[in-house]
Amino acid sequence: MTKILRLLLLAAIILGLLSLATWATLALWYRLPFATPIRAVLAGGFAVLGLSVIVALFSPRRLRALATFCLALATVLFWWSTLTPPSLANWAPDVARQVTGQVSGNTLTLTDVRNFDWTSPTQANAQWETRAYDLSQLQGVDLFMSYWAGPEMAHMIVSFTFANAAPIAWSVEVRRKVGGGFSPLADLFKNNTLVIVAADERDVIGTRSNLRGEDVQLYRIKTTPAKARSLLLQYVQAANALAQRPKWYNSLTTNCTTVVMSMIRTIIDEVPLDWRVIANGYLPSYAYDRGVLASHLPLAELRAQAHITTRATEVGLSSGFSTAIRSGVPTP
Repeated sequence: MTKILRLLLLAAIILGLLSLATWATLALWYRLPFATPIRAVLAGGFAVLGLSVIVALFSPRRLRALATFCLALATVLFWWSTLTPPSLANWAPDVARQVTGQVSGNTLTLTDVRNFDWTSPTQANAQWETRAYDLSQLQGVDLFMSYWAGPEMAHMIVSFTFANAAPIAWSVEVRRKVGGGFSPLADLFKNNTLVIVAADERDVIGTRSNLRGEDVQLYRIKTTPAKARSLLLQYVQAANALAQRPKWYNSLTTNCTTVVMSMIRTIIDEVPLDWRVIANGYLPSYAYDRGVLASHLPLAELRAQAHITTRATEVGLSSGFSTAIRSGVPTP
């Protein structure tokens, strides 16, 4: 029994060393502000150190090797803690501004609403607007899922509909720099910051359905105007906070789905954790199980009617875009 326990302890130590060495190696590779050869040498050096320590576990030098590793890891952690998200940079045009909002009575005024006229998947005529919304006219919430990498992963957009105004769509995105891009692995290591975009649906949804050719699905949400208002104001509060204090984007913990789920938890009593929040392509089935979609239909039929890309391309990025894409979509 003692021998088994020792083997289990050794296995746990080796696994821990491998995990920590891998994390530190990738952190150095992605975030050191040096040219590629220097980053490669320093990151590779930490990887070699980790492997050397594992080998040393089977020798009398094990304690000295572990002490050296701990010192090196502490140095990396201290450097890591000094990395802060920038508020100013040469941002890509579509994420150049962070929307902010102010509420006065029932009037919500949003500054820097994006209303780009996209001419290709990557090129657009930029237009930023200030818009006012009467919160007493808020009708409901819609969920858009834009599938860009198979059925497992999608980009989540939440849109709010009004009786007297066009919908306003909110998208939590990577705030890329000019020439930069989204990388699920790199964005685990403080590679990009977070931005919340409020935009016209023809912009943030139309560019995905009509120009990028993504499979966009629309689900009407079962909720009350009061809860819809609370969620909208959560978006405004989060956007204002980001404008004051930037945050890092993280592919696992701070992304388009997890940020929205954290907002929803502030207004709904019970939102249990679920693997479908991580593999967010399956989020509609999670929402269906929670009873917030059109549950009078089987899920397969609901998903079949949720596809809007064909209708979107038929109507084009015109003033009737938002009405056309909702045609035939089941309502709870």
